[in-house]
Amino acid sequence: MAKVFDSSAVLAFLYDEPGADKVRVDLPDGVISAVNAAEVLAVLVRNGAPLEDASLALQKTRLKVQEFSLAGAAKTAALLSPQSRSLGLSPGDRACMATAILLKLPAVTAERIWTGIEVPDLRIECIRG
Repeated sequence: MAKVFDSSAVLAFLYDEPGADKVRVDLPDGVISAVNAAEVLAVLVRNGAPLEDASLALQKTRLKVQEFSLAGAAKTAALLSPQSRSLGLSPGDRACMATAILLKLPAVTAERIWTGIEVPDLRIECIRG
């Protein structure tokens, strides 16, 4: 089954951090929003990778990059609630969740804080216990 990956989960895989094995299994059928793909690239570059190498690393995951549409932007904005604010969810976090809701797929993250979120039609899988 396809899943939508948050940048935190993809970075855990790329840096071989705890939970990387859980990500590896689902990458071939996975999806990442263009917003989260930009986050992954930004972290890799910030950590010293040339942009070309960062882009190649993301391509090697075989994740399908989902364009970020106006519907995605609207759903992301709709997820800005007192609950999401109190948890410190970034626009990227909410973009991943919005993409998962719109595609009717589970969202995969390394962020444990997500497990406390209750949003209709959103299934969350955290790669770290």
